[in-house]
Amino acid sequence: MFHVNEILQTIEMIKSRHLDIRTVTMGLSLFDCISDDKAKTAAKIYDKVCQRAGKLKAACDTLSARYGIPIINKRVSVSPISLVAASSRGFAEAALALDRAAKEISVDFIGGYSALVHKGMTDYERQFIMSLPHVLSVTDRVCASVNVASSKAGINMDAVRLMGEIIKEIARATADKKSVGCSKLVVFANAVEDNPFMAGAFNGIGENDCVINVGISGPGVVCGELESVKGKDFAEVSECIKRTAFKITRTGQLIAKEAAKLLGANFGIVDLSLAPTPAKGDSVARILEELGLESVGAHGTTAALALLNDAVKKGGVMAASYAGGLSGAFIPVSEDEGMIEAVRKGALSLEKLEAMTSVCSVGIDMVAVGGQTSAATIAAIIADEAAIGVVNNKTTAVRIIPVEGMTDGEVEYGGLFGTAPIMKTSPYKSDGFINRGGRIPPPIHSNKN
Repeated sequence: MFHVNEILQTIEMIKSRHLDIRTVTMGLSLFDCISDDKAKTAAKIYDKVCQRAGKLKAACDTLSARYGIPIINKRVSVSPISLVAASSRGFAEAALALDRAAKEISVDFIGGYSALVHKGMTDYERQFIMSLPHVLSVTDRVCASVNVASSKAGINMDAVRLMGEIIKEIARATADKKSVGCSKLVVFANAVEDNPFMAGAFNGIGENDCVINVGISGPGVVCGELESVKGKDFAEVSECIKRTAFKITRTGQLIAKEAAKLLGANFGIVDLSLAPTPAKGDSVARILEELGLESVGAHGTTAALALLNDAVKKGGVMAASYAGGLSGAFIPVSEDEGMIEAVRKGALSLEKLEAMTSVCSVGIDMVAVGGQTSAATIAAIIADEAAIGVVNNKTTAVRIIPVEGMTDGEVEYGGLFGTAPIMKTSPYKSDGFINRGGRIPPPIHSNKN
């Protein structure tokens, strides 16, 4: 039960600190849509998404009005299409069906155009990956992901090399839209099956037929609460963040359970993430600066982020029946006004950003680089990030945009995608390393059986 003080505090968080439910995501299994006919598979996919998720937006609108809590995104995630459409090889047809369904039921994005190739690639998975440039250039709401590494299997460097090439092709295929297609693709290490956030959401093979996963967000709330512990030591700072994360997560759990009831779905998880937006007062970067850094990117940034991420997890886990997804602090560059400013003034480099990803959720996220950046360099960035995830047994990812025709400046995407300053990559080549191919073995601590 909620105490009256908790309710009043939550109302204040919503009014003045940008507290919201960032996404209610319905996960759907599509394995009952499999057939050896492309058209039949696509038709089944469209029908199931429309039938099961057709009332998702209405349910979210009802709950938002009932509790006064903004629900920003309504999304669907589905079983990996590389598996669902393997028999028919109708990958593009499935993607078009997903896009039509998303528009029909008025959801913001639909994720699950995904493949899991962390140990090896089948012929059909390679064909699926090769379809990505076309699919992401002709659809509007389809999001894709490819898992290229895991702590158990190591890093599939053949897949890493291929993804570097694919990302360049997507950038060229969507050059007329500032290479925005790349913003709808995530390359993962240790991808999770219940992530509600895009672009990396998919409904894993161990999930229910229909499940509701909720992602919460409240960077502004945490930043505001930290004003009460100015000058205090880190133990008090951690306790403050934990208490705040607890309150935020309780709100997320309430919405998740109520949404599941309304939609006749299973309650999945609450993702305890601090997901920023480009709006002022809704920045993870500003939380780190509130801890005493002059700017994100200064020495001490990684330690501050580690403290924040740990405290968010500790506070949130106590408030949720089931915590999952990515759970932590997100640091997407273009989607966080504090991160954008740090890059603009030269305080935050790609190298420092990589160090930060070793202690937080996800990784190199919504980063724009020059269109001249080679496929091998992009693959090397993916490999570095995958290594951090594999060695530390955590989820890491890369969502990078080599903007065609640009070498510097900024790209304005608008909405939640924000503004992406072009970040500099190393001038030194990684081609010889990337072209070796094969699989980097898993770390010794992976052998736990």
